[in-house]
Amino acid sequence: MKSFPSILLFVLAFWLSPSCAPSESTKNSAPEALPKAELTAVQESTPEENNASPEAQAVVSEAKPEIATAPKQKEAAQPNQEPENFTRLAETEEPRTQKQETKNQKPSPAPASNLSQPNNAPPNHQLWNALLQQYVSANGRVNYKGLVSDKSQLQAYLDELAAHPADKSWSREEQLAYWINAYNAFTVKLILDNYPAASIRDIHSGNPWDVQWIKLGGKTFSLNNIENDIIRKQFSEPRIHFAVNCAANSCPPLLNKAWTAEKLETYLSQQARSFINDPRFNKLNPKSVQLSKIFEWYAGDFGNIIVFLNQYAQTPIEANAKISYLEYDWGLNGM
Repeated sequence: MKSFPSILLFVLAFWLSPSCAPSESTKNSAPEALPKAELTAVQESTPEENNASPEAQAVVSEAKPEIATAPKQKEAAQPNQEPENFTRLAETEEPRTQKQETKNQKPSPAPASNLSQPNNAPPNHQLWNALLQQYVSANGRVNYKGLVSDKSQLQAYLDELAAHPADKSWSREEQLAYWINAYNAFTVKLILDNYPAASIRDIHSGNPWDVQWIKLGGKTFSLNNIENDIIRKQFSEPRIHFAVNCAANSCPPLLNKAWTAEKLETYLSQQARSFINDPRFNKLNPKSVQLSKIFEWYAGDFGNIIVFLNQYAQTPIEANAKISYLEYDWGLNGM
């Protein structure tokens, strides 16, 4: 049996051995983080498996919490940390989504104010033309009885005129054709609304021309407003007296075609020549003429009447020919 001093020296030598005694640097510094595989091995190992001294095991146990905690803290922070490309992805995806929505989005409807802008184009006179062709003869006699059954078609044309009132942006020919058609169509309506009437002068106490009842573009007119305040005043065209029709036997015959800008000059000359040379309305001789009352009522529009007549008369009239006027027949110009 060894003596006590010998045992003490053996223990002291074992303790001071470099393989068992921890260095000062190891005591005073935290161990470096281990890779995950090594960390798992350390965490699962026991002092017996490591075959280390109690003091060394204490050092290892003391280091375990730090080694195990550091990676876990880092992992805990990862869920709240956005990937590097997250912001860039959001920045690129959002415009692409907006672009797709814009592509699929239907254009906004035009404001109601733009959709309801008034149409200032001249109206279509074809409906009126069709009625005239069907119910007015070549010599201007009107089948009012037949027209009564087609009042709805006439009203449709009058509505067309009301929806497209004459506009100063139109040509002179377009405006004049509009007003001639309006005068004639509304005169026909006046007769139909009071049919059967023996004369237009049987309506409104004998003076239907001054009654304001014609609505066009938000304004109300009388027949006299159309003829005297608009046509005669604005256009200074004497031949319009052979174009507008007052539904009387002595009136220039109603043309059985609608007036148009393209045919305006042709129709004015045609109507003037036809009326002036028709013995029912005027009787012409070189030395004397018996003329329609129209030439008397509107003398200022014609100027020198003989000069005007000779532009269209088939029989030349002398400058000093005697002039008289025929009685006017207000009987209805019906068939």
